[in-house]
Amino acid sequence: MRKAIIIGAGIAGIASAIRMAVKGYSVEVFESNPYAGGKLSEINIQGFRFDAGPSLFTMPQYVDELFTLAGKNPKDYFEYEKLDEICRYFYEDGLKLTAYADVTKFGAELAEKTNSNAAEVDSFLAKSKIIYAVTHKVFLERTLHKVKSYLHWDTLKSVFRFGNIDAFRTQNKANESFFKDRRIVQLFNRYATYNGSNPYQAPATLNVIPHFEYHFGAFLPKKGMYSITLALVKLAEDVGVKFDFNQKVDAIDYQNKKIKGILVGGKFVAADTVISNLDIWFTYKTLLKNLPPPTKLLNQERSSSALIFYWGIKNIHPDLDLHNILFASSYETEFDTIWKEKSIPHDPTIYINITSKHIKNDAPEGCENWFVMINVPANNGQEWDQLIKEARQNIIEKINRILKKDISEDIICEEILDPRSIEFKTGSYQGSLYGNSSNNQFAAFLRHPNFISKISGLYFCGGSVHPGGGIPLALLSAKIIGDEIG
Repeated sequence: MRKAIIIGAGIAGIASAIRMAVKGYSVEVFESNPYAGGKLSEINIQGFRFDAGPSLFTMPQYVDELFTLAGKNPKDYFEYEKLDEICRYFYEDGLKLTAYADVTKFGAELAEKTNSNAAEVDSFLAKSKIIYAVTHKVFLERTLHKVKSYLHWDTLKSVFRFGNIDAFRTQNKANESFFKDRRIVQLFNRYATYNGSNPYQAPATLNVIPHFEYHFGAFLPKKGMYSITLALVKLAEDVGVKFDFNQKVDAIDYQNKKIKGILVGGKFVAADTVISNLDIWFTYKTLLKNLPPPTKLLNQERSSSALIFYWGIKNIHPDLDLHNILFASSYETEFDTIWKEKSIPHDPTIYINITSKHIKNDAPEGCENWFVMINVPANNGQEWDQLIKEARQNIIEKINRILKKDISEDIICEEILDPRSIEFKTGSYQGSLYGNSSNNQFAAFLRHPNFISKISGLYFCGGSVHPGGGIPLALLSAKIIGDEIG
């Protein structure tokens, strides 16, 4: 039987393992941590449960597909619900908006409270739909790095419609053309952060992202985001995948341009196929030491990172829901500070995720579990301890100001994740969340491919390679590899 080895049990690694097992391979996954999931893991503190990383579930069909491939019913493994509210938005001028999943209702909300209206939303989302129609087959579901990908009729159609993806103006410029109210421009600019980019530099092609939420929907697994990991691990085991935890791979072994296996714990493990879910930077620097790295690609600008406070909060805060954004007064200043100064802004945009609003067991009775995150630069040796201390105080003051209540005494317990610990725990170089940034119109073509022509049988998956970061794209990287292996 053919043998496939997966390096790393992130979500893309697990998906790759399932796809290879379904193809009839004997599959073994080696993970350096004592748990699976990578960024999609969980934290438990004093009776509070937190999803450690990704907190928004979109495109669930990409998860369901793995169960279908294996001949299983997804509902036998985990369940999710569609959200009526996508997010609540708070502005320093007192404006509060609810982004309803129902676009008509959302448009009415804007018309009532802002200088924008439903027609603007409809026009924007129509453009978002067009970008998705042009790009998803070509840029998301196939490799960009083989001629055969461009021989499909739907690819040729997309090439002829390339001008429709809005690649030659920034996301901010595009959004200013759609919305009269600058606050709604800011609302849709924030989608650049979904892949760690800057809306004042990134192409308006990123306006495809709202289509995922407003067309397909936003969802929440009924037992939290980490249940996605647990369900996929269970599925993988049910189709015969073996997991080896606390096993750090030392090297990828190849000879005569063909994969031979891996070295782990001083031992050689043979394989016909090796798939690395490790960040592409570390894959080259630590596992492929004798192979000249693609220096230009590895030296590209990294995506932003995150500073996250996991707070156990006493008291219930009815103004907040599952997803909440407290916007900075000046969005452009915030991104300049992150991208040009490589520092943390004094007035950051704050994201607060509270799963206990829907999952009662995630916090003790009368309490809430607050996942409080701001965007920060990747780690370039900043004085993080001092920056974190200042940011914590600025975050609390901003929350107090907008909610008009002092939450500082409500914090029962705390854990912190910063770019340094993100790199240590997840193997993401410099703590960047999405590999390379998408701050230019050619970013999709500049990501590392899912294979390497120099070594037959070696593949790459996860957020640092094509097609990009986030759960849906990470899962699609595994799909692309599965299609390539045939």
